[in-house]
Amino acid sequence: MKTIVKTALLAGAAWSALATGALAQDAGSAPNGQEATNIDDIVVTARRRDEQLKDVPIAVSALGEERLEQTGAADITALQQQTPNATVQVARGSNSTLISFIRGIGQQDPLWGFEPGVGLYVDDVYIARPQGAVLDIYDVRRIEVLRGPQGSLYGRNTVGGAVKYVSNRLSLDPELTLRGSYGSYNQIDLLAVGSMPITDNFRIGAAVANYERDGYGENINTGAEHYNKDVLAYRVSAEWEPMANTSVRLAYDHVQDDSNPRHGHREVAGATAAGRVLGSVYDTNAGLGDDNSVTTEGASLTIEHQVNDMVTVKSISAWRSGDTDTLIDFDNTPAPTLDIPAYYSDEQFTQELQVLFDAGSAQGVFGIFYLDGSAEGAFDTILGNAGIVIGTGGSVDTQSFAAFGDVSLDLSDRLHLSLGGRLTRDKKTGSVYRANYLGATRSPLLGGTARAPVLRTNYTNTRTFEEFTPRAALSFDLTPDLTTYVSFSRGFKSGGFDMRGDAILTPDTVNGYDPETVDAWEVGLKGSLGDRFFFSSALFHNQYEDQQVTTQVPAGASIASFVDNVGSSTFTGAEVEGRWQIFDSLAANFAVGWLDSKFERFLRYNLLTAQYEDISSQVVLQNAPEWTGYLGLTWTGNVMGGNLAITPSASYRGDFSMFEFPNPILDQQAYTLVDLSVVWTAPSDRWMVGIHGKNLTDEEYRVGGYNFPGALFDNSIIGYYGPPQTWTATLQVKF
Repeated sequence: MKTIVKTALLAGAAWSALATGALAQDAGSAPNGQEATNIDDIVVTARRRDEQLKDVPIAVSALGEERLEQTGAADITALQQQTPNATVQVARGSNSTLISFIRGIGQQDPLWGFEPGVGLYVDDVYIARPQGAVLDIYDVRRIEVLRGPQGSLYGRNTVGGAVKYVSNRLSLDPELTLRGSYGSYNQIDLLAVGSMPITDNFRIGAAVANYERDGYGENINTGAEHYNKDVLAYRVSAEWEPMANTSVRLAYDHVQDDSNPRHGHREVAGATAAGRVLGSVYDTNAGLGDDNSVTTEGASLTIEHQVNDMVTVKSISAWRSGDTDTLIDFDNTPAPTLDIPAYYSDEQFTQELQVLFDAGSAQGVFGIFYLDGSAEGAFDTILGNAGIVIGTGGSVDTQSFAAFGDVSLDLSDRLHLSLGGRLTRDKKTGSVYRANYLGATRSPLLGGTARAPVLRTNYTNTRTFEEFTPRAALSFDLTPDLTTYVSFSRGFKSGGFDMRGDAILTPDTVNGYDPETVDAWEVGLKGSLGDRFFFSSALFHNQYEDQQVTTQVPAGASIASFVDNVGSSTFTGAEVEGRWQIFDSLAANFAVGWLDSKFERFLRYNLLTAQYEDISSQVVLQNAPEWTGYLGLTWTGNVMGGNLAITPSASYRGDFSMFEFPNPILDQQAYTLVDLSVVWTAPSDRWMVGIHGKNLTDEEYRVGGYNFPGALFDNSIIGYYGPPQTWTATLQVKF
């Protein structure tokens, strides 16, 4: 009854358009790059083609360049505050690895072989691995968040949704933008973005950004910074129009993250004085080391040719690679009680061909997609109290092929039908090696002293997974400014192999795990009331089947890993977001999300009985807060001849669990973040000055954790925290 009442209340609020929420944040694709102030100005590419947001039967949030600058968004994790029912965070123990959940569906394990449940796209290029995916916001036109399964157009691993990062195109005129920021903890950010036309139809451009910041805390054992930042990123591109109906874009990007490793904060005391709980949640007492390096790079070639007024052909070819050397000291002490040194390496090639058409009453896209990817790595689990190290290494090679299509038909002037589908075939070959070595030092896999292994796992297996993921939507224009829709979609995430699997403790690990699917039903209403209130709303119900869950549990003097298709879960929820132009000088941006989630079945392998048991009554969905919300007020006015924008905002995130098994020590209680941004732009738009305050109430909140209780691990229960209160001043000049 409680669920029904909440659903009814939110539905009534949305459909009366009087709710405390409104449309996707300004998409930033209004004419001349100005902030969109009318629903007709907001253009997104959720269906692989330019469309007005109100005409897209998908729940889409879009944050444009001006909105991102106006709120002082530093990186892609800013989406979490302004997008309903979304988790977009830096992964535990990392500086630039991304974890994303949308409507409670995602994946937080960044190990090679595991794939995200929310797809990430940069200029339509799929990013298969999460390392280095916490993208700093520079040279960006807009970011789109597509909520709900996107299996027909975006394919595998979009069971939760997709995030699209759209960079700026090169200007027809010479341009140069310089930006510098200084802030708390000696933050120094430098950015240069420029472009130059070489001929009338050929342009080159580049963007370079350097981000440095001292740590929020300290490693009191070594004196090194903890939670610091040291990132260099750059992008170069060239655009060419060899003829009036053809465009070619070549781009290359590179990110080097040399920030120190994040070892976390011990939440409970260990057996020795070195394992005490430190006063600052950003401090650590780790002894494993302070070296960390993440390198990612990629190149893409996009060719678009307009065959005629009805048909356009598009090719997207891309290559990406990444290398990570990292450390996590799980016990947070100088002793090697639970230390994890690791490396990851990955490479991918993707090719996508699209045929887009617009025949007036019928529009759509057909295409094929190919991915050839490999990911490998190794890590040690150094157990000082057991006198051993568990060495784990392996690789997974993936070949994926898909054919897809999506067609929109105008059944009448007001009734529209959208039909889509995708057939995906994945072939994966996984190799897993796991062995115990005497001595609590690095194993031979990571350059340690050569010694005889006690073999636990050593296999290579190949599996093929196929799935058809349909989508259907029926939309109706209630008025020229108001559209409602109903849709069904299916998402599919491929199966694979557990890179941590112990074939002695869990013999089935050599067979791998199966794909998971999500069936989603959605009803939406979006549009505008008058010329001041713009909104988007949705009610949804998801059925999650064969859900993949990753856990590690103590097993004697070792650790057992499970990647199980645990069973099924259901999600029911509602979202309302938007913009209300209260006065000419005052606007409000809103986002409200509600989510009710539960496991219907959760099968867990019992190490003692060697049987699977249903323990659904003991578990919850991770990263699935019941309520999320955002409210930002922006006052604009003429000051000193320029435009002054003042934006106070608050974002709310309800209670949520870090893992499927509730843990009162690690699980995060509800919290609210309060921010303030003040931005002044000169009349010519040449100068911009901004001051941005984040987390003004200095809220301490966890974004991740690890749970290894017990004497063997010295009660290693550690948490990772979001940034404290910070202030940043920014100066920008355009030439």
